[in-house]
Amino acid sequence: MRHEFIAIPDEEIPRAVEPIFQHLLTTYASETNKTAGMWRAIPADLLDFKPHPRTNPLRAIIVHQVLSERRFFAQFVGIDEPAVEELLPADEAPSVQAYIDKYVWLAKRRLPQIARGTSAWWLESRPFFEELHRERIWIFWRRVLHTCHHRTQVQAWLRMAGHEPVPAIYGPSGDVKSEGDDPTYSVAAAGRGG
Repeated sequence: MRHEFIAIPDEEIPRAVEPIFQHLLTTYASETNKTAGMWRAIPADLLDFKPHPRTNPLRAIIVHQVLSERRFFAQFVGIDEPAVEELLPADEAPSVQAYIDKYVWLAKRRLPQIARGTSAWWLESRPFFEELHRERIWIFWRRVLHTCHHRTQVQAWLRMAGHEPVPAIYGPSGDVKSEGDDPTYSVAAAGRGG
């Protein structure tokens, strides 16, 4: 799947000091790109859309993503993060692009720090929620999964709002397809390769 928007191209991803951890950097950059690409699809008039009274509007999901990612990386992973006052756009009602700019800026700051992680560093036990302790690498992957969850919320909210096209994430969406897509909806496709 080729995405039209790439916030962090491959050539900007630093090399991990231990090559076994390069996939963490590549995955984090890729997930950042997918999230920024999904956010780009949000029109200004839908930023405050929510499909149900008990759900968060799109703007709240974006704000939560920026703030909670900072907390995960600062408090739980233990890397240097900017002051919380620098995280969100300064405007009273920021544009989607202003949120994207902050989000990508934060991700680009994190990549060199993640690249310096050694085996001992990644396997170190760190405090997590509710007095739990988990390895730093476990916390990192938990963050990636948390990001996927919120990105999918945005995708679903856009669909429920009737917005088109709804961007693809890992493969084709109902609106966006690439040449050669093979979404594996058949037994024949699932049986390929073995």
